[in-house]
Amino acid sequence: MARVKYNDSDIDLMARMMRAEAEGEGKLGMLMVGNVIVNRLKANCLDFVDLRSIPDVIYQVQGGNYSFEAVQKGNVFYNRARESEKRLAKQTLDYWREHPSKYALWYFNPYAPCPPTWYDQPFAGQFKQHCYYEPQADTCESVYIW
Repeated sequence: MARVKYNDSDIDLMARMMRAEAEGEGKLGMLMVGNVIVNRLKANCLDFVDLRSIPDVIYQVQGGNYSFEAVQKGNVFYNRARESEKRLAKQTLDYWREHPSKYALWYFNPYAPCPPTWYDQPFAGQFKQHCYYEPQADTCESVYIW
């Protein structure tokens, strides 16, 4: 059973986002970005309450800006998703979860060492240039349940 409900257009949108955000970090980097997207959809806590679909997550606005840099800069659609990225997106939607993105709700590239916290949430680990942060269990316990 899939981790979240999705359709073909969700796969395509997610694949394009994964590519735009992490193509330079290879397949594993793109999977980790995809995992954060799914985690935000599943979490229903903190900044991610009432997100009901993949587009809700990808086009979420926080503080007057889109949550993802690729959407802010407009490069989320810079290329069509290739079949390989669609397979990665589907894999993440269906079952894939791995450290450091396993429970992460945030990631970013600081262009420097990863800070120990991000928005008061603890550092979970780093993959290549991206730092991943997961919520404290007492602030978002739902992300750890499923």
